[in-house]
Amino acid sequence: MKLRWSRTLTLLPALALALGVTTTAPAAAHPSPATTPAGDAARRPSDSTVRSGWNNYSCKPSADHPRPVVLVHGTLGNAVDNWLGLAPYLVARGYCVFSLDYGQLSGVPFFHGLGPVDASARQLADYVDRVLAATGTSKVDIVGHSQGGMMPRVYMKFHGGADKVNTLVGLAPDNHGTDLDGLTRLLPYFPGAKQYLDKATPGLSDQIVGSDLLNRLNEGGDTVPGVHYTVIATKYDEVVTPYRTEFLSGPDVHNVVLQDLCALDLSEHVAIGLTDRVAFHETANALDPAHATPTTCVSG
Repeated sequence: MKLRWSRTLTLLPALALALGVTTTAPAAAHPSPATTPAGDAARRPSDSTVRSGWNNYSCKPSADHPRPVVLVHGTLGNAVDNWLGLAPYLVARGYCVFSLDYGQLSGVPFFHGLGPVDASARQLADYVDRVLAATGTSKVDIVGHSQGGMMPRVYMKFHGGADKVNTLVGLAPDNHGTDLDGLTRLLPYFPGAKQYLDKATPGLSDQIVGSDLLNRLNEGGDTVPGVHYTVIATKYDEVVTPYRTEFLSGPDVHNVVLQDLCALDLSEHVAIGLTDRVAFHETANALDPAHATPTTCVSG
């Protein structure tokens, strides 16, 4: 019952948007002021994150953690709410941590990641350049949840990011799309539904199995040379389905299922990015493999 109720809560916002709550045009391809360091600092929620050491553009990476970490939220997420658990966790371990908003739709506050994925990847490209300039580093590590674990691959493959990223960690990323527990297979039975979805919320359409964006992204292989990949999935994922489609193939890839690390872990799609300390510990291992420690049910 818990998982079923969680599934309903997760899917309702996406279904509401798809059915017409949102009828505005997609956001422009370039970032709004909220995606810049100055814009982030000006946003009310970011004041507290700066005080906690997160989104602090005066942070300089240490010798122990020489690269800044950029957190990329998922669909219907934002730069703050998606990372209230993981960002402080990484800051406490000595990382310079940054996060951005992307994929905004005009007139839709707080719920982002709905614009075209390719345009969002361009926003990420601009944001990474700003973080690199602020920190004086040549590469970042990226941790993304859901779409935020897949979209950086678009940035790396098509928008110059391959030489600027050392590690990509995906928490329940939709690397090969999703059928939303079979819901997307019903679209052909509703004339005009797919076309409406494409226009109103293109970021959702881009994540459906077989989309043009995903076909281009995965053509010729899942990875690019020089980047270390970790995918952390949960078998209870109710959004990216089937969950094993999250996995990547290629050199320097580590695919892991939470329940292989802790059989008692019941986290689903949302919790793996928001609260799961087992996933957080495995993320820290991926960011600093030289000092990795075994991930168990009591990791934290």
